Amino acid sequence: MFNLAALMLEKVGIIVIVAFLLSQMKSFRHIIQTRHKTNERILLILLFGAFGIISNYTGVEVHYNSINRATWLSELEHESALANTRVMGIVIGGLLGGPIVGVGAGLVAGVHRYTLGGFTAFSCAISTILAGIIAGYFGKKRKQMGKQITAGFAVMIGMIMESVQMLLILVLAKPFEQAWSLVQFISIPMIFGNGLGTLLFMIIIGAIKRDKELTRANQTNQAFLIADQTLPYFRQGLSFHSCREIAEIMLKLTHADAVSITDDHQVLAHVGAGSDHHIPKSKPETGLTKKVLEYGKVSVAKSKIEILCVQNDCPLEAAIVLPLRVKNKIVGTLKMYYTDPEKLDRVQQELAEGLANLFSTQLELAEAERQTKLLKDAEIKALQAQIHPHFLFNSMNTISALCRTDADKARKLLLELSSFFRGNLQGARQMLLPLEKELANVKAYLSLEQTRFPNKYFVDFQIEPGLEELLIPPFTLQPLVENAIHHGFPRSKSEGRITIQIFSENNQLQIIVADNGKGIPNERIKVLGKQNVNSKKGNGTAIFNINERLKGIYNGQACLTIKSQVDQVDHGTTVTISIPHDYKGVFDQNAESVHSG
Repeated sequence: MFNLAALMLEKVGIIVIVAFLLSQMKSFRHIIQTRHKTNERILLILLFGAFGIISNYTGVEVHYNSINRATWLSELEHESALANTRVMGIVIGGLLGGPIVGVGAGLVAGVHRYTLGGFTAFSCAISTILAGIIAGYFGKKRKQMGKQITAGFAVMIGMIMESVQMLLILVLAKPFEQAWSLVQFISIPMIFGNGLGTLLFMIIIGAIKRDKELTRANQTNQAFLIADQTLPYFRQGLSFHSCREIAEIMLKLTHADAVSITDDHQVLAHVGAGSDHHIPKSKPETGLTKKVLEYGKVSVAKSKIEILCVQNDCPLEAAIVLPLRVKNKIVGTLKMYYTDPEKLDRVQQELAEGLANLFSTQLELAEAERQTKLLKDAEIKALQAQIHPHFLFNSMNTISALCRTDADKARKLLLELSSFFRGNLQGARQMLLPLEKELANVKAYLSLEQTRFPNKYFVDFQIEPGLEELLIPPFTLQPLVENAIHHGFPRSKSEGRITIQIFSENNQLQIIVADNGKGIPNERIKVLGKQNVNSKKGNGTAIFNINERLKGIYNGQACLTIKSQVDQVDHGTTVTISIPHDYKGVFDQNAESVHSG
């Protein structure tokens, strides 16, 4: 018995070594790691059936409790039996692949065992098929329960099935005396030997699955790293500059030998191998790219012929080309090239496909931001349209009257009016502009208004030095000052006071416009800035417009607040705007609007 136990360990070692060698093959790892389709189930049946056949050929022949040490068995004498590791492979196949794989592998190995002969041939064949059925059933049940096929569970099933095989030998093999003697001799070495082999086999399977999880985690981290670094450039849309930066980042962070990005009619960037003839601003030359642009499906090439490059000496020998979509419309392609086809494995393909989806999403977000930017420009123009007519007519009437009484004053006001409208035009062409330009626009406006209404109000500027170059949205300050003038002091006989404070606090630019006017009722404050408010002298468009632009440009990082007390002496209304110093979340701190020339 001890000699048989030693030989069984040797046979187990053979199967485990074969399993380890297979685990180094990509195809085997793929079959183990993925959900099994019909063709993959067939491969598993053949694979684990082959394990059973190898176990049959390399088993130990037992003849009346004596051992035949032949290394390869092709036929057994009628009185002989076979001690081997056949059930081990069938059980593992059934547990991993389910009932179909278990039955298939059991039939392959069981029929083969029957052909070898011996007085236990029939009982061993039946027990092998039964092992596949039972292992497949329990494997499927365990998966349905959401549990993993652990090594301990597999060992338990394997040892139970070996015990069942011993029982079937006693029931089916004749003569019974010889069967009983055989079971006494082989049961313990086979049950524990197969249990040990199942344990080692499952450890190898577990290592393969852990490798898959680790690969996916690394792949996900890599994809997020690439997405994070490329996001600022995708927000600029598909341009020559942004695409080159994106391609450079991808070349550095992936195993690709060249990365190329196109829009729907030209190459925008190509970095890496083949840059001498894959040139930006040229039409896509490879047939592979044209095919993807036309049909919108991922294309993979594993040879120069499939890439269809017009340059005969092109070093690129493999490629994956993926469509970039915005709202289901193909707007370009992402291409990853390799000089060695072996580099383009399944991991690289999955990474490329994941990146293409991420990039398409980023392009959609960039388009959404662009549309938001267009909306903000439209709102600015609506604000201009609201300001210009009555302000222009009133200013021209004032200047016209001064032409007869004070020509120098009239000339100065014309220059101020010119400066004001120049500032308005400049504001309409930019998403952000320096604070000093917004202040210049406010002062030009005040010169014209204070000429029309002398001694009606006093404006006090309290500006912290060094903030002049900070960027703010245009038409942020002037509408607040205008509101204070026209709504804070209607029919007031005493001089009003407007204080404009601008300072930096806690990495925020604080803009405060306060007046000592009549104040705003609480019910009106609740809706100001959130919707247009109908009134005799306006509809709250200016405050609403400013608030919406702040939210859109700074993604919720800026805020506008209003505090007011009605008919309280020296209280009036205070409007505060807080804008973050860092521009994370802003479209582009130097971005020009789409209306700029």
